[in-house]
Amino acid sequence: MKQSKMLIPTLREMPSDAQVISHALLVRAGYVRQVSAGIYAYLPLANRVLEKFKNIMREEFEAIGAVELLAPALLTADLWKESGRYETYGADLYKLKNRDSSDFILGPTHEETMTALVRNAITSYKKLPLNIYQIQPKYRDEKRPRYGLLRGREFIMKDGYSFHANYESLDETYLDYKQAYENIFTRAGLDFKGIIGDGGAMGGKDSQEFMAITPDRTDLSQWLILDKSIADISEIPDFVIKDIKQELSNWLIAGEDTIAYSDGSDYAANLEMASTEFVKPTAYTEHLELTKVATPDVKTIEEVSAFLDVPTEQTIKTLVYNADGEIVVVLLRGDDELNEVKLTNHLGADFVEPATEEETIKVFGATFGSLGPVGLPEDVKVIADRVVETIVNVTVGANEDGFHYQNANLDRDFKVTEFVDLRTAKEGEPAPDGGGHLKFARGIEIGHIFKLGTRYSESMGANVLDENGKAKPIIMGSYGIGVSRMLSAILEQFARINVEKTFKGDYKFSWSMNFPKGLAPFDVHVIPVNVKDETAVALSAEIVETLTKSGLQVLEDDRAERVGVKFADSDLIGLPVRVTVGKKAADRIVEVKIRATGDTLEVNVDDLAETLAILNQ
Repeated sequence: MKQSKMLIPTLREMPSDAQVISHALLVRAGYVRQVSAGIYAYLPLANRVLEKFKNIMREEFEAIGAVELLAPALLTADLWKESGRYETYGADLYKLKNRDSSDFILGPTHEETMTALVRNAITSYKKLPLNIYQIQPKYRDEKRPRYGLLRGREFIMKDGYSFHANYESLDETYLDYKQAYENIFTRAGLDFKGIIGDGGAMGGKDSQEFMAITPDRTDLSQWLILDKSIADISEIPDFVIKDIKQELSNWLIAGEDTIAYSDGSDYAANLEMASTEFVKPTAYTEHLELTKVATPDVKTIEEVSAFLDVPTEQTIKTLVYNADGEIVVVLLRGDDELNEVKLTNHLGADFVEPATEEETIKVFGATFGSLGPVGLPEDVKVIADRVVETIVNVTVGANEDGFHYQNANLDRDFKVTEFVDLRTAKEGEPAPDGGGHLKFARGIEIGHIFKLGTRYSESMGANVLDENGKAKPIIMGSYGIGVSRMLSAILEQFARINVEKTFKGDYKFSWSMNFPKGLAPFDVHVIPVNVKDETAVALSAEIVETLTKSGLQVLEDDRAERVGVKFADSDLIGLPVRVTVGKKAADRIVEVKIRATGDTLEVNVDDLAETLAILNQ
């Protein structure tokens, strides 16, 4: 492919509105262009990357018996009203009417549509299981689109759905998808983790997220590609290293979630779902006398701790929530933070939010800052984190403004309805499986698989007759991959800073793409230095023909540009191999540069195809 025929609008400078490096490079290198807020056009280079990733997915899904189809993106709202999500999905749902004033939506996901298709086509368990998927744009009206392709209003998604007569069949397909996802992301060259996830608005119970790990900014060896004139990072002057570190710090660390993983086992979870090892102590501590003390103008745990000179871990934090209209009291140790996802999942509630001050006064007779579990009405549900059961002689609010109790003890002074894991895990704590300690990392969600069960089939009447002729709801699974955001995830891991030493002895650095071989838009970038040199142009054409016949995809920079412009654009585009046809063209000698390492070598054109085959092994 000749570069002069491609639409690759590179920029000299980073775009001013970009906050993460993947967004900046995708725009600067001419891969994408924003059409409106949160909506992007995928230009030829980006489209080639996406198609290669789609083909990887198709190969892995075919291996597990998944069949591709294509459903409409414009959906009747009637199906979403059947499932109940039309009103509960929230403001992100694009709602519109046609000329007849019928309600429609732009599909953010397709559980309802696929359920309806199967409901109308399959009536017997004998035709199950069924495993289908599609790859298409999705639409969500994000309030604040940001980070380029990571949080947009239109995005490309692979969404798959499986339908089963029993849970054993669902379990098998769920594991098939888990393995297929691991294969896909491995083939894409990503550093990723499969973690325990939260099903959220999707419904269902079991789920697993797949997260691309955001690289460590402190390890420069992950980021730098050194020119051949620089043997080692230690050669680079300190002031240059300082500038490079500053450049890295200019970009936000991409990733919606914090991942908690064990340094001694395979345990990994979204921080919202992460737990820690819990051992209930057996040692007995004497229960001291309950004492009421004045704490004027003292409200926060930190203020209480300082005023009474007690450790924060010897206090109890009392929180009040409204869960589907029911007031729930939540107790945590003073130095812990509530994990609202854990609370919501435990309650099985659709709607959970902090209670208002008016609601709180009705239960406690006091305002925030003086609340506690002592003396609560018996009909109030009190849920405590399991750590609360392990502490004695604690300080709590007295349910009277300006007062607290000291030496409050469970059962003697207050009751708890149930103990569950509600706290947010902390880095360095023991992993729940006892294998090592928790470490934290930022991650970009690239895939998510769910066991939906009968969440949609029951509400939408999707039933099949079982072996006894009895109608039963179809059991479902749902499996998604963020296709367009893969571009950003890849570049967050594979963006690199090229460092070179000029002939004057100065050091300069610049950002570049560094796509893994399997996803790069082309395999080789052939650059004739001077397009007026007939020998070089002819040799370039020969190289393109030879490499193409050997199975490689080649981009030839045939533009009448200065060599500096060509090299700068080549670095931005980020193809794995650059072949420069220059001064030694008459001798059939070219320079080959390996982008991932920065290494260069001179090769005779007659040996080029074989050399590249060896390098690609």
